[in-house]
Amino acid sequence: MSPEYAMHGQYSVKSDVYSFGVLILEIISGKKNSSFYQSDNGMDPLSYAWKHWTNGTALELMDASLGHSYSRNEIARCLHIALLCVQEDPNNRPPLTTIVLMLTSFSVTLPLPRKPAYCVRSRTGSSLPITELESDRSTSKSKPLSVNDVSITELYPR
Repeated sequence: MSPEYAMHGQYSVKSDVYSFGVLILEIISGKKNSSFYQSDNGMDPLSYAWKHWTNGTALELMDASLGHSYSRNEIARCLHIALLCVQEDPNNRPPLTTIVLMLTSFSVTLPLPRKPAYCVRSRTGSSLPITELESDRSTSKSKPLSVNDVSITELYPR
């Protein structure tokens, strides 16, 4: 879910671009968005991809079951495009028509991506101790809070 929609309820075509970027990361890694938290690294897919991108180890993000049946340049380019799609500011995300062009033509020069939205440290590297978070929850009688102190909205069907 794009940050502008999650935080402010604002939806646009750039929200779809964000979701498409997450989908590309899921395809490259072979993992669902939700399964990243259950793995050893404890990071979300955006933080994990950004870490590998900035370290120059982008191919380590790739699903091991692909073996050697891939082009290194194509995987790196897809990761680059995915990171462009999940940038925090919707105005920095490319339009869908440009994304199609980026995927089909190697002659298009890709701009450098900026840090993605929701890019955080691992859950084990939280700046607040778990006991403090738990005590905050117990004193709050309103809606429950998530690990990052964002309220959780309960949705009911009509």
